[in-house]
Amino acid sequence: MATNIGMMDSAYFVGRNELLTWINNRLQLHLSRIEEAASGAVQCQMLDMTYPGVVPMHKVNFDAKTEYDMIQNYKVLQDVFNKLKIEKHIEVNKLVKGRPLDNLEFLQWLKRYCDSVNGGIMNENYNPVERRCKGGKERSSRGSQKISKSLQTNNMHNAGSGDIGHRPRQAKIYGANSAQEVQALSKEITDLKLSVDLLEKERDFYFAKLRDIEILCQTPELENLPVRISGLLILIILHFSLFFFFWNDLFPVSLFAWIPKDPRN
Repeated sequence: MATNIGMMDSAYFVGRNELLTWINNRLQLHLSRIEEAASGAVQCQMLDMTYPGVVPMHKVNFDAKTEYDMIQNYKVLQDVFNKLKIEKHIEVNKLVKGRPLDNLEFLQWLKRYCDSVNGGIMNENYNPVERRCKGGKERSSRGSQKISKSLQTNNMHNAGSGDIGHRPRQAKIYGANSAQEVQALSKEITDLKLSVDLLEKERDFYFAKLRDIEILCQTPELENLPVRISGLLILIILHFSLFFFFWNDLFPVSLFAWIPKDPRN
């Protein structure tokens, strides 16, 4: 068994695409990034496929988003490791952070281990979708989906049986909600436009100041001044320019009005 694999082993040269193809084909998933397996659920099901019945799938949370839920999955995985006497340290604190390199190395090790069991031959009788349905969170979500579908069916049945009295009321509620959503989205768009305008204004301001400094450095008045004095003068001008930028309504006069314009512009 490939429980202890050295860092120079060929297992750690398996690429991301090959790993994702291996996971998606075996478990009938659609992962596009290695980080999507950071919850530990994929690793649990891979061992469940390798050793059917060993992993308590009802404890595996396939919808884990928080670090707490992910840690619970890794606890299940660690218990399976202990049961199978697999001597592999799981760096949970790194894996739950979703770091690509850490998760890549762990999945590379897992692939090598699974390939070492029965020559890596897949269990043809294993149904990954059905086994995932035994996960606690996913089973609950499926139950809620069934309830919602049954409610939709009942609503359609009631609508078809001639219950017309409730239709106008439902339409009014839907219209009110839609109007509120449109109003909220319009306000959000307006705020974003204001933010963009402010950022563009600030960008243009700093670009203009840089251009003014460039012209200032080319003036004959500064050629004979020491570098330290010239730099101090530029800093003073910059500080006053920032003051004028934020209080331009009170002080509309530009400090750079006296600077000769570049004839090339």
